[in-house]
Amino acid sequence: MPTFIEKLHEIQGISRQAKLKILSQNPGIYVPILYKPQYDSNKKLITINATDSEIPKQVTKQTWKQNTLSHSTVITPDSAWPGIHMVEVVRSCPELCRFCLASYLNLPFRTSSLNEGLIPAIEKGFAVTKRIGLLGASITQHPEFDELLNWLKHDDFEDMRLSLSSVRATTVNKKMTTLLARRNCKSITIAIESGSERIRNLVNKKLAEEEIFSAARYAHEGGLTKLKLYGMVGLPTETEEDIETTADLLLNIKRKSPSLKLSFGVSTFVPKAHTPFQWFGVRTESKKRLQKLGKRLRPHGIEVRPESYGWSVIQALISRSDRRLAPVIELVRGSQNTLGGWKKAYKAIQEKNNSSSTNSQLPEWEEMVHQEWKPDRILPWMHLNGPLQSEQLIKHQNML
Repeated sequence: MPTFIEKLHEIQGISRQAKLKILSQNPGIYVPILYKPQYDSNKKLITINATDSEIPKQVTKQTWKQNTLSHSTVITPDSAWPGIHMVEVVRSCPELCRFCLASYLNLPFRTSSLNEGLIPAIEKGFAVTKRIGLLGASITQHPEFDELLNWLKHDDFEDMRLSLSSVRATTVNKKMTTLLARRNCKSITIAIESGSERIRNLVNKKLAEEEIFSAARYAHEGGLTKLKLYGMVGLPTETEEDIETTADLLLNIKRKSPSLKLSFGVSTFVPKAHTPFQWFGVRTESKKRLQKLGKRLRPHGIEVRPESYGWSVIQALISRSDRRLAPVIELVRGSQNTLGGWKKAYKAIQEKNNSSSTNSQLPEWEEMVHQEWKPDRILPWMHLNGPLQSEQLIKHQNML
């Protein structure tokens, strides 16, 4: 950002087009209009080229590598998490679950310094609000997390309401849950992805069933009243048996820790760019599998919070498409933001393009949302370099 601002000051007084061209030559700055995609007769992307020899062929993501990460600067009751001061503890995640954009796109795993980053940020937020949130894909794997817990035991924070983002089950212990309970936290959240060990191994979720039970036990022993778990349906190679195994696991947790209120947030797998699973599509059987989990778990007092299958399909459309989707997004704007609304808009733009001589015809909906793509397919983000190249992502996929 400082480099971008400095360059902006240098180029005052010239045309917008000239400014964009100069800015695009700075690492990490992407100017879409300066890159032109080409499609074959089957509407498939075959290449994306810079429009000028002075424009970089590839845009490389820049990475913040210093030891202070983000924290909230505006505290308001109108935000998604009202009145809470968020402090980023870590960025990325060392576990690298194969579907996870937060870990792969943000590599390498980085941590905020305890004394220079975390403590000053928490103190600043606590002066404004009593609600403090610790944020990150795997915050309990911060090397100084234990020291942070010791610091938060101080009597000055007696009226703090502390909350954590999802924590790794293997790091949960009684010291952590006791401190959370003392700081007015009622629950912890762990992501199990699936109750099936086979599926957990597939996605590189290094988590044993006994470690999940232990996390639940520590939650109860520390004084917490609720355990939230996250999972997915529709992961590659998943079977009906894997869904049954997931339900069995949740029911076993309930039996072993009957006093804990269990909540299971479950979503449909959506492929994300720059991850090893970017080539897989959304599985149509996911909708019924979400319903099956609800039917098996709710009668036993387990709260099931499924994410809308329709919204997951829309996410996948946006996640896998290229600039040809722009007219669809424009048409949906102001209308019904539902799966049916998106399909209707997609079809309308498709018919409009087919009746013209445009070279930007939309591919079939099925291909963009549900189809498994071959590893050699040209992807819409091929000119945008993430931390790992496609060859490395394919290797990670094949390691499973």
